[in-house]
Formats: sequence, C-alpha cells, structure tokens
Amino acid sequence: MSEKRFTSFEEFWPYYVAEHSQPRTRALHAAGTAVSVGCALSLIVKGKWKLMPLALVPGYGAAWLAHFFVEKNKPATFEYPLWSFMADYKMIAMMIAGTMDAEIQRIASEKALAIHSTEDIR
Repeated sequence: MSEKRFTSFEEFWPYYVAEHSQPRTRALHAAGTAVSVGCALSLIVKGKWKLMPLALVPGYGAAWLAHFFVEKNKPATFEYPLWSFMADYKMIAMMIAGTMDAEIQRIASEKALAIHSTEDIR
C-alpha cells in the first residue's frame, strides 16, 4: 500500500513503476494482459457480452501472482483501480518500445536523489 494518497496519475506513475521493478513481474503482467485482451476480443466476436468480466481474470490473476510471489507487495489495483489499469497499459507499451528499463532506472534515480536531498536538509 502506498504511504500517501495520490491525486493524479502523474504522481501515481513513479509509485507504480517502483512496485513493478522485477522483470518477472512485468512479464507476468504483459502475458496476463495479452490473454485478457484475447479473451475480450473473442467474447466480443462471439457476442458473449455477459461473460466479459471473465476476460479480466487472466490479467488480474497473473498480475496478482506476480505481486504476491515475485515483488512481495500489495497490488496497486486495490487502492487505485483505474490508475493501475492505465499504468499497466502504459508499462506494456513502454516494454514493447524497449523503454521500460530506462524508466525504472529514471524513477529509481529520482527517488534516490530525493532521499539524498532530504538527508542533506537534516
């Protein structure tokens, strides 16, 4: 769980990135999301609208397994469902573009800088 309440997606994003620092976590998110999108498209084509909520199961299932067993943290979905959903797709897009590892390093550097700056003030 986050320590502070986020008031914007821009504030939430660095927290989300830090909670997805392990490559296996990101891979499980991407795989689960791909299966979920495939299920959703299949249900749309077949006109099985009532079953659409089931399309979320593989995506959230894979993500939650990653959080509980790889990252050992609580999924952000519980506290920030919409921003978490949006961040999943942003992260996957960055993974496809090959920029997610750099984003993780950028966020970690900014966090380290903020901690160092706070220590300098003391």
